[in-house]
Order: sequence, then structure tokens, then C-alpha cells
Amino acid sequence: MKIIRVLALNLVACLASAAWGQVPAAPAVGSIGDRTVRLDVVVTDKSGNPVSGLQQSDFTVLDDKQPQAILSFRAFDETSRDRLQVIFLIDVVNAPYRAVGYARQQLEKFLRQGEGQLPVPMSLLLFTNKSVQAQGTVTRDRSALLDWLHSADSGLRDMGRSAGFYGAAEQMQLSLRNLEDFTSFESKQSGRKLLIWLSPGWPLLSGVNVELPPKDQEMAFRRIVKLSTEMREARITLYSVDPLGMDDAAGFQTFYYENFLKGVVSANKVDNGNLGLQVIATQSGGLVLNKSSDVASLIAKCVADAKAYYTLSFQAADADHPDEYHNLQIKIDKPGLTARTRTGYYAQKREVAK
Repeated sequence: MKIIRVLALNLVACLASAAWGQVPAAPAVGSIGDRTVRLDVVVTDKSGNPVSGLQQSDFTVLDDKQPQAILSFRAFDETSRDRLQVIFLIDVVNAPYRAVGYARQQLEKFLRQGEGQLPVPMSLLLFTNKSVQAQGTVTRDRSALLDWLHSADSGLRDMGRSAGFYGAAEQMQLSLRNLEDFTSFESKQSGRKLLIWLSPGWPLLSGVNVELPPKDQEMAFRRIVKLSTEMREARITLYSVDPLGMDDAAGFQTFYYENFLKGVVSANKVDNGNLGLQVIATQSGGLVLNKSSDVASLIAKCVADAKAYYTLSFQAADADHPDEYHNLQIKIDKPGLTARTRTGYYAQKREVAK
């Protein structure tokens, strides 16, 4: 069994070698080299409802447990003009046909709630083994989204793929490549993006007696750093919503991902589980929702993050070495409130002018 697992991990490396081998080092923090870290923060009460009306003085930013000066602060609510969009992704690659159909039905149920225009601009993506289909321009017209959802129904088919470890490695690679392509595209678009991924997630390919060779760990670490940095700079928050609901609530993958939530500090600490959908979602400041069959309500819970949030910034620490991981926390100076944002970032060593 151990040999089979190692072969499966080697297959992941083979499938990804072209992409992983060309992953450049992560850029310095801040798109223009200003070393500014910008965070989108959702504050919730004990019931999980977003809280508005807070002031900068209510927030404390901790970088590796050290308080940081807040350079900028803005509060947003439903009346604000911050450019924001919600993107729904229906995952045909990682979900069985029944779950894909149920995800579509529940998304339709959500979109039919309310009247008139949608509260925020939204769009739809369909992820298959052949392509990622987009419904078109971002819109607040619920009828346009519903029409596309119905027309795309004919494309909701199970992925024809190899079984076992080969199929799992193929799923993992296709999924990560799709997320990276999405992030690359959205990095050129302004505003905040909430990506709601309707899927049980791709295989973690991790477990007892599973080890990655050092070369593969190094390539995976570079991929983690690049994806984390680009998602933060593109202002993407990822949400993992499992359409299998209660049918999957006791499944191994619904909780096993929790072993990999801690930020990866170096290549020799990398495991394939660090690249799981649920792990990336949690680290982006999003949610993992996988224990309810009322998927429409889970979707609404994710979209609620657009109702009230805060954007603040601080200066990144001077790193002692490239890709130095820093843990992030936001503390709120009011009882009963919890802040959710990115759990960390990778700082870069300051270049000294010659």
C-alpha cells in the first residue's frame, strides 16, 4: 500500500511538472512593491451575522502576535460603492452527477429568493474536465443567471476519468490549475471577489506513510506561496460548500483537512493536504460548509459576507529570508465579536539598493 501511495504522489508531480517547474518566486508584498498588506475582514456576532458600524479603533492587527499600525481603514456595507462580486462555481470534476444536479437545484433556489435585482453583482462558472464555462458578464439580473443555469444543465455530466489514484491525481491537478487560472485572471480585475465553490473538494492524497520527495515538496511550496500571495492581492475569498450535505457529513474528507490548516513555513513541511480546497478556503478567510443538506441556506451564509466588511492595511514585516510565513490575527475590542480574514501571508526579504 505504501508503494502505491508513493506512486500516486509521483503521478501528481508528473502531471504538474510543466506548471510547477515554471512557478516563479512570489512577488514582493504589494503589487507595486510598497510592502503593504491589505486585508478584507468580516466581523460576526455570536450568531454568525456580519456586524457593521465598527471603527478603526476597534481593530488590532497581529502579525506573528505583534501589534501592527493600521495604515488605512474603510468600512463597507450594502450601500457602499466598493466594487464587489460573487462568483458561483459548479464543480463537475470532483462531485458525482447526483451532487452536481442537487447543487444546481439549490443554487437556483437561492437565486429565486427575493425580487428585483440581486443585492450584489454575481456570475456563474461551470468547471468540467474539458473547460471552465462562464455565463458571461457579471450581473445583478437574476433572470439572466437562471437562464444560463438552465441552458448549462445539458453540460452537467460526470467526468470521464481513470479510477483510483490516477483519477484522484488528475482531479487534484485539474482543480488547482483551474483555481490558479481564475486567480490570475481576477488579479487584473479591481474589487473584492467571493468565490463560492460548490464541491466536496478534490482528493487530498495524504495519509499515514505518505511522503513527498524533497524536490516535489519544494515545487509544491512554491505553488502554495504563489497562490496564497496572488489570491490575497486579487482580494479573493474562497468558500467551500459541499452539495452532498448530510450524505457527506460523516465522510473522512469533511474533517481530515483540518490537519493541514496551519500555514506552511518551509518546503520540508509541505504535504499534499496543504493544497486542499477546504484548506485554501479557510486560509483565505472564507468558510467551509459541509454538514447541511440545505445548500441554498449555506450559499446565503457565504453571500452574507458581502453585507458588511472592513478593508484595512498595514506594512509587511521585513523578512529574514524569501517566502517567510507570517501568521495573522485580527482582534476586536468588543465582547462577543469575531473577526475572519486571511490567516497568514508570505513576506519577502527587502532588497537593498546598490
